[in-house]
Amino acid sequence: MSEAKKPVLYVVVCAAGVAGGVGELIAAAQGQGWDVGVVATPHAVPMIDAGAIVAQTGYPIRSAWRRPGEPRPLPDPDAIVVSPATFNSINKWALGISDTLALGILCESYGWGVPVAVQPCLSAAQSAHPAYAESLAKLRRMGVRIADSTPGPYDWTRALGLLRD
Repeated sequence: MSEAKKPVLYVVVCAAGVAGGVGELIAAAQGQGWDVGVVATPHAVPMIDAGAIVAQTGYPIRSAWRRPGEPRPLPDPDAIVVSPATFNSINKWALGISDTLALGILCESYGWGVPVAVQPCLSAAQSAHPAYAESLAKLRRMGVRIADSTPGPYDWTRALGLLRD
């Protein structure tokens, strides 16, 4: 009897100071039965331990577009978590700007109809900017599940919990 295929979760990592802790989110997702693939913004790549993430997930980290004819290194996602999500990435995504692989995947996710959850990581000054509130409202209208920011240490599992809600 063959083992059932695990659902696939894409973890999109943006370049916030906490990005190096993404292994905590990966471990939590795997503990809930997800097969995890990581997509990082180009500026997030130097902030994370690529070797550890590849060992943890079994997949290469995606951060750049494939060449025509190259095989897809990750299976299609059943859900996506964006954590940490930066001010820049949230605003670009809401505007439909697809200038990195990570943003391209997020922009396409709406058409795929997969659940998407986001855990923002930004300063109070950035969150006060009117563009941020407008972007969150637009993403919510698109069905994106957004975790509230809370003071204290970054909570890696908050966005993952939104997928169950």
